[in-house]
Amino acid sequence: MASEERFGYEWNKYAAISPLYEGQFRNWTGMGPEDFAGKDILDAGCGMGRNSYWPLAWGAKSVTAFDNDEHSLAAARKTLESFPNATVVRHDISKMPWDSAFDTVMCIGVLHHVRQPRLALENFTRALRPGGQLVVWVYSYEGNEWIVSFVDPVRKLITSRLPLPLIHALSYLCSAPLYYLAIPLLRRRIAYLQQLSTFPFWHVHSIVFDQLIPAVANYWTREEVLGLTHGLALSNIEVVSPANHMGWTLTAVKI
Repeated sequence: MASEERFGYEWNKYAAISPLYEGQFRNWTGMGPEDFAGKDILDAGCGMGRNSYWPLAWGAKSVTAFDNDEHSLAAARKTLESFPNATVVRHDISKMPWDSAFDTVMCIGVLHHVRQPRLALENFTRALRPGGQLVVWVYSYEGNEWIVSFVDPVRKLITSRLPLPLIHALSYLCSAPLYYLAIPLLRRRIAYLQQLSTFPFWHVHSIVFDQLIPAVANYWTREEVLGLTHGLALSNIEVVSPANHMGWTLTAVKI
């Protein structure tokens, strides 16, 4: 089963929009209402549509959200049903059809699960209008060394091959200690755990589940993220660590 199908199960199960997601979106993108108002936005790998929701709520002219799994798309259509300027369509991230069509292309939490990330970035760049903004958030190696050492081998060898309902049940063995022990004890020392402490248990469980299900998951260094952009028609390229010090946010402008 491909990663997008496995994530489709997750987004079908965890399809509710929480007001707390706004803070997550701001953290991942480093952007706010002024960055989206009046603009045409593409959300690449939209999942259940929660990252499309905020640009629409902030006054985007239009948002086109796409994914390659029908369960994800069904959840996204429900999430965005109140916005007449939202379009939810099925496309493969490696075969995107758009050319100079958007003011902003965003891809949040998806590129590190793609088998051909460079091809995806080429497609994102092509989809942007000249002067358009690219914003991508990916897993970082820095700060996640313990996941790379201990969790990722389990994902690769075991959980990415198991039935999803079984993984969902097994995830409680990690999510319960994380929520009820690690977060209360360590949240004052670790910014990410401080952020997680504001969420209900079901959200923390969904994060643990999310880590265990994909067929592909890359944890990149800053230099590796920069390397993916080499030779693309982009300027003002920056790769920065978000406020919670988890992941990398790549931003650039199309030449």
